Amino acid sequence: MGSRTGSHQLSNGLIVSGRPEQLKERQPTMGSRAVPYTGGDVKKSGELGKMYGLSGAHHPGTPPILTRSSNSGSGSGPNSGPAGLKHASSGPNSGPAGFKHTNSGPIKKSSSGQLIMTTTPIQPTGLITSGPLSSNTGRRSGQLEPAGSFKKVVYGSSVTSLSDEIKLGFRVSRVAMWVCLVVVLMGLVVGAFLMVAVKKAMILVAVGGVLAPLVVILIWNFANKERGLLGYLKRYADAELRGAIDGQFVKVTGVVTCGSIPLETSFQQIPRCVYASTELYEYKGWGGKSAHPSHRCFSWGRRHSEKHVADFYISDFQSGLRAMVKAGSGAKVVPFVKPTTAIDVTKSNRELSPNFLRWLADRSLSSDDRIMRLKEGYIKEGSTVSVMGVVRRHENVLMIVPPAEPISTGCQWARFLLPTYIEGLILTCDDTQNADVIPV
Repeated sequence: MGSRTGSHQLSNGLIVSGRPEQLKERQPTMGSRAVPYTGGDVKKSGELGKMYGLSGAHHPGTPPILTRSSNSGSGSGPNSGPAGLKHASSGPNSGPAGFKHTNSGPIKKSSSGQLIMTTTPIQPTGLITSGPLSSNTGRRSGQLEPAGSFKKVVYGSSVTSLSDEIKLGFRVSRVAMWVCLVVVLMGLVVGAFLMVAVKKAMILVAVGGVLAPLVVILIWNFANKERGLLGYLKRYADAELRGAIDGQFVKVTGVVTCGSIPLETSFQQIPRCVYASTELYEYKGWGGKSAHPSHRCFSWGRRHSEKHVADFYISDFQSGLRAMVKAGSGAKVVPFVKPTTAIDVTKSNRELSPNFLRWLADRSLSSDDRIMRLKEGYIKEGSTVSVMGVVRRHENVLMIVPPAEPISTGCQWARFLLPTYIEGLILTCDDTQNADVIPV
């Protein structure tokens, strides 16, 4: 007879085979109870407050900080887990990744290998945020840095760098010039012969009276050359782009908008400009330093200049059409934009202008005891501008390009002005451009 398995008797008296079943430890049950309303206060939230370290001596709103233990051993203590981590306030039931609650600074990693992780603070509203806005650790890579540099901006070949002076000239036929020169020489020769023969000074006075008007006209033209040209450009009639043909020279007045490359002035850093200029002038007294080789005494001389213009768009007031003005890529452009004084520097207020001194240092310009004046001129997006150039139509694109031949004003007899010519695309802007800018 084989061996017989054991048997046991149940509580009701029934005898069954097998060994009695070992009673397992009964798991504790959690009774349901009403949770009071905390009003957003974590300290009154029970286990939630303990989890954030807000019970007891913890300061409200101070987050717990999780740190990895610096023990490099195998964790022989009774509370050490597999990762060798230690929980400062836990008992023998600390899990495999126990952490120590501390109250130190932001996230950092020490040289000894400790890893310190800081949770974000809880706001009074109960929202968890990423920290204060002034924190540098949360700065985006594309966020603008504080403006403090006046480095010279180097544009590409698509932006035109303009020269310092506007070149204006008189266009008079060679025949007229030779006739005038022959008349003047003949008058001088005849006057000198009569003065020697008659021996009277009245002859020389008469000859001088004939030649004096010619000299006055020449001086008048040299002094009012630019003013006469601006008057001619202002009186030139505006054309309508809708009816303009290809190759026609036109004047278009309208609102400008930036192209693919907006410009910015270097000192005041005015953004979104189609034309920007910054010029530094110095005053030379008796025996002072010269801004350039031809600088005369008791006058202002240009020492440094930055002028740039790029392609832009203009919306015609006459027809409403929009055309691209090809002013970039090395085009010949003549801007008539009156600059305004940005800063005047003398010996007394030199130290009161740190931005100006930084602007000079960025361009390797000396800041010694010189009287200086910085001027800036610009055409900002939304300004009303007049453009004079040649119309070019390419498929559906309407453009205004610089003319191939110089532009002549013709002889203005009523103003005693000789014909003046200028070469390139002409830009004129009203002096009150800052008040007339249209937001675009």
